Amino acid sequence: MLVFEYPWGFIILPLPLLVWLLAKPFREHQQALRMPFFEEAARAAGLKPSQGAVVLKRSFVQMSIAVVVWVLLVAALARPQWIEDPIKKIQSARDIMLALDLSQSMEAKDFIDSSGNRINRLEAVKNVVDDFIAKREGDRIGLIVYGAGAYPQAPFTLDHDGVRVLLEQTEIGMAGPRTVIGDAIGLAIKLFEASEVDDRVLILLTDGNDTGSKMPPEKAADIAASRGIVIHTIGIGDPSTSGDDQVDLETLQRIAKTTGGEFFRGEDSEGLKGIYASLDAMTPKNYETFSYRPKLPLFQWPLGIATILVLMYELIMLLIMSIPKRKQPSDSSGNVAEGGA
Repeated sequence: MLVFEYPWGFIILPLPLLVWLLAKPFREHQQALRMPFFEEAARAAGLKPSQGAVVLKRSFVQMSIAVVVWVLLVAALARPQWIEDPIKKIQSARDIMLALDLSQSMEAKDFIDSSGNRINRLEAVKNVVDDFIAKREGDRIGLIVYGAGAYPQAPFTLDHDGVRVLLEQTEIGMAGPRTVIGDAIGLAIKLFEASEVDDRVLILLTDGNDTGSKMPPEKAADIAASRGIVIHTIGIGDPSTSGDDQVDLETLQRIAKTTGGEFFRGEDSEGLKGIYASLDAMTPKNYETFSYRPKLPLFQWPLGIATILVLMYELIMLLIMSIPKRKQPSDSSGNVAEGGA
């Protein structure tokens, strides 16, 4: 619809009429000498008198153009705008970071897919996490991969398709053979520093225990809790094994408890799906919707039309003034005949 940003500008619309009614007309008085025999004196002096000053009367065309131009100028001053249809914008109210273990132990083929085929732990995790990301409409999602070191695979973004592509490109061992859980939490804390939302969630998945983090996992969890970051932990390893491949369920439980999160145990593909279904229910879609209406300025149209009208009128008047006038016929005595054209 059409609106005016400064509608009060139309208050000056009757200003020319008030000036015309209230202001006194301009008059100039000059001394002059009346000569009843002016024509005879001019002929005796050999001069040809010409017409003096002429006061032109305002024509209907002039008045009409003046009124239209003034109205257009006032309309331009009022800043007309065309308000377009509302556009909705979704703003994330939650940031979710996924931390994925890519240590060598993820090669163990102890999961079964929907077709009954045995797959490794990473493939099982990818299938479930991919489906989880696809459902998180409105949430900004990031991805961290860790092994011997922790690395940001994807920053926080609403481009979920891009995150899913980067998830698919992850490979076992690409971050090193070890498992640095504490460093992964520390990297997540650093990435959350730029987050402007209050709801911050880290989902950490591992099948082993911490084997060399610069920051102990429990200490990292304390810092995360002080920053308002909730950590949900998922353990998918075999606690009965020994060495680096043994999943430290107690540490994962303490991390989750310290930050107000939940600990989950994933032993098969169905269990993983149930875990992420529970996480999806625990962190319902939470986003804010804003709408705004684009404004298209239109003041240049009345301003341009007013300028064109004035220029066209002046051009036409110049053309009329440039046309030579037809001479009036004279009688035998050299006087101009009355009633001439």
